[in-house]
Amino acid sequence: QVQRVESGGGLVQAGGSLTLSCAVTGSTVSYNLGWYRQAPGKEREFVAVVSRSGSISKYADSVKGRFTISRGNVKNTANLQMNNLQPQDTGVYYCNTIENLHAFTPYGPWGQGTQVTVSS
Repeated sequence: QVQRVESGGGLVQAGGSLTLSCAVTGSTVSYNLGWYRQAPGKEREFVAVVSRSGSISKYADSVKGRFTISRGNVKNTANLQMNNLQPQDTGVYYCNTIENLHAFTPYGPWGQGTQVTVSS
């Protein structure tokens, strides 16, 4: 019954910014939370993860220096601030619970994601 809900996607020009939000509901357990994305015709890939306490975060090399992940004020919520977006950032963005913070291992079903489209 644990659900993953993403929001905040949209259409933006290259160099612009978007903020995505994630909420994992239906559980009293606190999770590491991560973001993944899938571009058209490509495999889903890891983007960023934040620890249960919010003290540790890790990023894919492709987004380092541009994206910032943070936990929300509500338990099991997280945000992804995306700056200087580029066309290659286009895709459907998903959040998920992560058991192993350093292995970026997601578990549980995927939500429907939120679409991010970056035009040049």
